[in-house]
Amino acid sequence: MQLEQLIQTGYLSEQGQSPLVIRPKVTTLDLSDWAQSHLSWLEQELSTYGALLLRDFQVPTPDDFERFASLICPVLFSENGEHVPAPEVGKGNLYTPVFYAPEKKLLWHNENSFNAEWPKNILFYCAKPADQGGETPIADSRKVFQLIEPAIRETFLQKEIMYVRNYAEGLGLPWQKVFRTTERAEVEAQCRKNNIEFEWKDGDQLRTRQVRPAIIKHPQTRELVWWNQAPHWHPACLDEEVRETLLSVFEPEDLPRNCLYGDGSVIEDEVMGAINQAYQKVEVSFPWQQGDILLLDNMLMAHARNPFQGKRKIYVSMGNMLNLNDLQD
Repeated sequence: MQLEQLIQTGYLSEQGQSPLVIRPKVTTLDLSDWAQSHLSWLEQELSTYGALLLRDFQVPTPDDFERFASLICPVLFSENGEHVPAPEVGKGNLYTPVFYAPEKKLLWHNENSFNAEWPKNILFYCAKPADQGGETPIADSRKVFQLIEPAIRETFLQKEIMYVRNYAEGLGLPWQKVFRTTERAEVEAQCRKNNIEFEWKDGDQLRTRQVRPAIIKHPQTRELVWWNQAPHWHPACLDEEVRETLLSVFEPEDLPRNCLYGDGSVIEDEVMGAINQAYQKVEVSFPWQQGDILLLDNMLMAHARNPFQGKRKIYVSMGNMLNLNDLQD
């Protein structure tokens, strides 16, 4: 059967913006079987929209989701120390989202953009929507780049961005969890391989610094995208009470996370405010429905998480890994 006889496409709003919504016309259509025959079409649409929402397909279990994810990403990323594995389902390639207080918004980010290696694709599966809220807003990284003032863009292009992280039990994740080892020598080897500066501190604590691009060119579309996790790392993006508490306890260099310009100078609060305004302006948010799958091009589309109430069960999978060394100028 022809593509248009099996599925229908549309949008969530009259503006016709991402995500592209794909629904089955045939109730018995198997998502993975259909996708296997239309991978090139899916890739083409994903490069255009950055986000695809597959809705009303029969995807009753996380295992069914993992089967689909394995088609999109033949090698799923299974060495992720930032996310919590979901061992009760699938074959070891599914995660639960990073824990963050449900009453707060988790700000926009492109997954692993602070690292030298990242997944080109990230997929979300809704096993159970929250009773209230809990959406996964998305923001087109191309549009964010275009909205940010040219002077700010130029500064980040020239200086890049430095991520500073302090690993300690009780504040964020310990280094043993993130690096997936208890051996300091293995941590040091990973840091050298990925161009990360490291410093061991008292009490078996670790500090790392890594300079990464803040703006990058997509390898297929050749478009410039806003590519960093400044809203996740900069103290100005914390709730005022949380920020004041942390800065009353820690010096800036000892914060669990912080980000600076690549030369080590401070990123001004007003600059972060302008960046967050750009994200907010292009953000698209929609309520989850049970069985939904959201497929993102991780470089073209940032994602966030809204506050929620009640139980919320979302599974995450990712793959098609890219490395800074793989990209052409």
